[in-house]
Amino acid sequence: MAASARVLFRGANSKLSLSSVKSGSYNYLRVTLLTLSCNSHVKSQRRHAAHFTFQPDPVTTQYGPTQKMNLFQSVTSALDNTLASDPTAVIFGEDVAFGGVFRCTVGLRDKYGKDRVFNTPLCEQGIVGFGIGAAVAGATAIAEIQFADYIFPAFDQIVNEAAKYRYRSGDLFDCGRLTIRAPWGCVGHGSLYHSQSPEAFFAHCPGIKVVVPRSPVQAKGLLLSCIADQNPCIFFEPKILYRAAVEQVPVEPYTVPLSQAEILQEGSDVTLVAWGTQIHVMREVAQMAQEKLGVSCELIDLQTILPWDTETICKSVVKTGRLLISHEAPVTGGFAAEIGSTVQEECFLNLEAPIARVCGYDTPFPHIFEPFYIPDKWKCFEAIKKMINF
Repeated sequence: MAASARVLFRGANSKLSLSSVKSGSYNYLRVTLLTLSCNSHVKSQRRHAAHFTFQPDPVTTQYGPTQKMNLFQSVTSALDNTLASDPTAVIFGEDVAFGGVFRCTVGLRDKYGKDRVFNTPLCEQGIVGFGIGAAVAGATAIAEIQFADYIFPAFDQIVNEAAKYRYRSGDLFDCGRLTIRAPWGCVGHGSLYHSQSPEAFFAHCPGIKVVVPRSPVQAKGLLLSCIADQNPCIFFEPKILYRAAVEQVPVEPYTVPLSQAEILQEGSDVTLVAWGTQIHVMREVAQMAQEKLGVSCELIDLQTILPWDTETICKSVVKTGRLLISHEAPVTGGFAAEIGSTVQEECFLNLEAPIARVCGYDTPFPHIFEPFYIPDKWKCFEAIKKMINF
């Protein structure tokens, strides 16, 4: 901006006196600078292309009629099904009565009433604490944390209360009917407090289940499974997929099994493991590896982080001899480390190369540097090349 002003003033000096700049020509200069400023603002606000391309699964007909839905609409459909079939079900959180920040509860208060879909104070610890009490009393409690980044004030309630309730009472009481939903992962412009992937924090906590879907169809089925499960569940929803992911989703209720990974593509040379948004990155990586290297990749969606499906992963690694795990969360202490450790223990003699992790850096999640932070397809592709050439 300052450089533009200097150029304009230099040009003006050759034709205009300082007094003329202060008078009529100043208005022209001010309009010119304002135009430049507006144009600069427009350019700085331009959105870049996403780091992945969503690839829908084949249309399923086993659950009845389908309807075109994006991911947030599939979540709404699951919640609608639950409220319709379970009179004890309640949904609560910050702004959920108005539809929520991402519109996942839109229309539900009008349909089921303010006693079943209602707002809470801005207090995550209170939201989860209330949910534990409601679940213990017999309600199907569905709590929303507005962003996964804000779940940490509720960490004590989740880890020390919800996860341990059944164990400490000798199975006399439990809060297994509690489900906690939270938007999760990078979104392209979320920066520090709207981009985090905190699944690894909760993977260290026996007594809860942690689930991350990759698509609208999986989101509805897995969410309904979490709601029906007799253990407290945390359901992380990839917010970048809320509108980017569109599929034909069954209208009627259905479930997708928890703690069961899904093999999306069979292969013989490298096993690729991911969850949530990163699955779509890995799909492109598998295609690139086949086209550019002639490498056959087996792609697995872990789906449930805790308890995770060790059998499916280990069987695949025994076949391929190589393992690449990728997630958006920082690499140190990320869940990829747990997977890698288990595979090393169970499949050591089958490994043809060191296990590779392609993850976020050990820094806070950046804003303008997000494209450099995320584990994109090029980083994953380079990791495959290193493993093949080991």
